[in-house]
Amino acid sequence: MISVQLILLIIFGLAAIWFGWRVFMTSSMVRSALSLLASMVAIGILFLVMEAEFLGVLQIMMMGTEMSIMAIFMMMYMMDPGGLGQMDMYHQKNISIAAGVIVTVLIVGAALAADWGTIATQFPGPHEQNRLLGMEILKRSMMIFETAGVTILTGMIASIAVALSIKNSVEK
Repeated sequence: MISVQLILLIIFGLAAIWFGWRVFMTSSMVRSALSLLASMVAIGILFLVMEAEFLGVLQIMMMGTEMSIMAIFMMMYMMDPGGLGQMDMYHQKNISIAAGVIVTVLIVGAALAADWGTIATQFPGPHEQNRLLGMEILKRSMMIFETAGVTILTGMIASIAVALSIKNSVEK
């Protein structure tokens, strides 16, 4: 008997793949960002379906914010963010397709050849998983997250400062 959880995993897994494919099939940077957002939200829903609520909500919140910021920056800096110029979203198409097929075959082969061991019969509940994840983040991973956050913030501030200085020098 197929469970509802498995059906939802298949549906949202296919949705994530389809929206990921749509990222490269549109000529609009904004539509591309929205397709990427939909793909990331589908992955967040996959986490929710697998009862990893914290990771699912975190994925959806982070990607929603990230894709919104990305769409705004693309509209600021791109010459044709609406895609009216019919630009291609991919380069070196044949090499990209070949590389994608090769990597996909290698990943699927590794997944099928791997010894995954026995299926876990006992695991902590969602609250304990959240507590353990929080302890992991607050211990050895804290510096990595803090450094990444400060680096991203610095990059955003620097790009806005550069854009404003160029705009002000043009107006004078």
